[in-house]
Amino acid sequence: MLRFFMTLSRKKGVHAPVLLRESVSFLAPHGDGLYVDATFGGGSYSVAILGAANCRVVGIDRDPAALVDGLIVTRQFPGRLTLIEGCFSNIAALLAARGLQTVDGVALDLGVSALQLDTPERGFSFLADGPLDMRMGRSELTAAEIVNTYAEPQLACIIRVLGEERLARRVARTIIAARPITRTIALAALIRRVVPRTSNGVDPATRTFQALRLCVNNEIEELNRVLIASEQILAPGGRLVVVAFHSLEDRIIKRFFRERAGNSPRVSRHRPETSCRRRHKYTFNILTTKIIRPSKEEILTNPRARSARLRAAERTTAPPWPSESPDRRRGLPWSVP
Repeated sequence: MLRFFMTLSRKKGVHAPVLLRESVSFLAPHGDGLYVDATFGGGSYSVAILGAANCRVVGIDRDPAALVDGLIVTRQFPGRLTLIEGCFSNIAALLAARGLQTVDGVALDLGVSALQLDTPERGFSFLADGPLDMRMGRSELTAAEIVNTYAEPQLACIIRVLGEERLARRVARTIIAARPITRTIALAALIRRVVPRTSNGVDPATRTFQALRLCVNNEIEELNRVLIASEQILAPGGRLVVVAFHSLEDRIIKRFFRERAGNSPRVSRHRPETSCRRRHKYTFNILTTKIIRPSKEEILTNPRARSARLRAAERTTAPPWPSESPDRRRGLPWSVP
């Protein structure tokens, strides 16, 4: 059934999941288990999990369009798949509202889906003309508002921090000089004028578009919150599997897993240890000592897979740590003005 569903998805041009088999393998579904596909998208993860064991899945997505398309999947697995609209950072509350307190696994496939990217009117792509929107859900903030109203320091901060663009100030100045900008193609053309193409062939507009999307959807804050929430709802032995597509997200996941597993480095061997890791028991055992990347074959068939990286960890019996994010304590600037 999974093979049929993926073939049907490819014909319709919808989301092709990356590292799907590896993700399900680390999730290790078992009969009577309860799992959360926290980024439902096209439903591929849910189908794979449901096909691997006689279990139940809760699919969460902030995009109403994804859940409408997902109704066909619920009919394939009657009584085993529940769909919920909402941000995955609210995973604990969304489950609690349905009487669910603990789960056996959480899967996160981060980033924009092909369903969104390949729909020009959603405004995610710099390769197709569309409005500067980039909203995954029902939020009010759009990319056009950021591009056309934010001051240069704010705009440059967003592009530098969230897009990791070293020429952020140059891009911000160029954008402000060309306002108003309302279309994706127009913005991409401006960026290409001031940012040279790199040797690896990545489009110069990639990093700025990534930064705007992350800001519009508050994705870094969402990621920090869902990691903490997953720690709270996972049963002992439950697993958290995360696929990220750029280094900013991957660093946050890496730090979270290392700290919760007691593997994070000390600031100085001469300084007393005062962090939470001294006061709390370790809540995760890391399953991926090295990040898992797509095979060459997968990258050839799906070029979007080239930047994917997978990390997984298993919940211990220790109680969850306080809800303050470790990255917030370090002052990581994921929230920009």
